[in-house]
Parts: sequence; structure tokens; C-alpha cells
Amino acid sequence: MPTHPKSHGNWLLLPKLKNESNTMIWDLHCHLSGVDGKTVDERIAQLMVYADRMGVERLVFFMGWPFLIDPTPKQFREQNDQVMQAISHWHDRAFGFVYLNAKYVDESLEELDRCVKNGPMIGVKLWVAARCNDPAIDPIIKRAGELKALIYQHTWFKTGGNLTGESTPSDLALMAARHPEIPIIAGHTGGDWELGLRAIQNSPNLYAGIGGSDPTAGMTEMAVRTLGAERVLYGSDIGGRSFSSQLAKVQGADIPEVSKRLILGGNLKRLLTPILNEKGIKV
Repeated sequence: MPTHPKSHGNWLLLPKLKNESNTMIWDLHCHLSGVDGKTVDERIAQLMVYADRMGVERLVFFMGWPFLIDPTPKQFREQNDQVMQAISHWHDRAFGFVYLNAKYVDESLEELDRCVKNGPMIGVKLWVAARCNDPAIDPIIKRAGELKALIYQHTWFKTGGNLTGESTPSDLALMAARHPEIPIIAGHTGGDWELGLRAIQNSPNLYAGIGGSDPTAGMTEMAVRTLGAERVLYGSDIGGRSFSSQLAKVQGADIPEVSKRLILGGNLKRLLTPILNEKGIKV
């Protein structure tokens, strides 16, 4: 199957779906892995075609490929270079979060400055190398806050046991309490979202990222009841999931339309506005 934007393969001729409500959709959670293409430029171009079909206006990318759960500083720099290359031709639509490893605090701080302070990225992605309840991570969180970079922390409650460095929403609540003025997203809402939502409920600076799991009925409704619509954010985890299955969580939810608009784009735009203004990016 062709993957280059100049190709005239059938996948480019599929009809664009109409966004009936004209709702702004900003996708918090996108990857370059799990997508056909020999280069990052080919991969992001293919994803943009799918995003157009689904009415997704802006996309946030983090991590290159292959996925590395415990990258060395050299490896996370290479992955961040992949993302910066991918978004370089899509400044009107694509943003990047810098991928860091809290095991390497000094190198992560250097990379944060390279990619955010002195580069195009606007947020931070922390995955499964080190649990976020360890205060050793605090210099990274503090520096991100100084730069107004939005933080996305992967979280999970796994019934079979988490990876050694994998954070739970409860871990994140402990970390968030040390940095009450810094907004942080609980990625995947902990997988077991009923537990995850309760774990972050009393942490007003924590937000639920609901992307990257099955579109289970009731998830979005409970998130709105527990946190309020202002603390819930749509994301697809595209590359691993589809736009359609993740949009369905919100568009099919039994919640007011005003709440859907906040979740699909309004909240992410609000959280990113400080750093976008800092960088002179118009939205």
C-alpha cells in the first residue's frame, strides 16, 4: 500500500467524513509507530490523511520507533529527533512532546531545554522507565513547569502487575501533590479507569487522558461525573488504536454537547495556550 502523500493509491481517494457539529478536535496522543512508511515523513503524511477523514484538526506526537521502554539518553534523543523531523512539515497541525527517561535526570533536563526551550516541542512524555512517585523526578517536573510544557505521564493499573518502572494513577497523585500548580495528564486514566478516576479525583492539577483503550460504554460518562468535563481529554493513541474507536468514546457518550466540545479539543487547547503563546504559535 502506498504511503507517500503524492501517491494516488486508493487509500488517498477515500471520502472525507463530515464533522457534522464542526467541533474542534485536538488529539492528545499520537505515535509514529504502528504505521506503514519507511520514513517519519511518510508515516505522518499517512496519518494526516486519516486525521482529515475523521475531522481531527491538531495532533500531538511523542516517541519515535521502535518503542523503547528504558531508553538511554542517546536513544531518547534519537527518538525526539524523529518526532521533530516528522512535525517539521506540519507546523500548522502537528505538535511534539519530548520523550524523557527520569532515570537520567541531568540528561533529561538537557533534552528538555534542547527540544522545548530551544526547539519546537511543547510538552513532556514520561513512559515506563521510572515510577513517577519517586521525588528524584521532581527537577524534570519543575523545569517543565517553568517552560509551561504540558506533561503526559503514562499510568496503568495492571491486574497481572505493572512493569518495574510503570506508574499507577496513585503514584501520579503523590507526585502531583508535590507540584500543585503544574498541570499533568494521567495517560490512559490507568487502564482500569474506574480505579484510575478515583485515584486522581482529589488532585485538581491532574487530568484524565482517555485515549488508548477499548471504547467501553460508561467510561467518558464516569470521567465527567467524577472529575468534571474540564479535566477530561480525548486522545487516540493512533498507531496502536484508531481515531474512530477513540472518538466514539466521546461522541457516543451520554453527556452534554458542551462537555463533548471541551473533551474533544477545548481542554487541550486551553492547557497548551500558555506555551503556544510563549512560542508565538497562533491557534
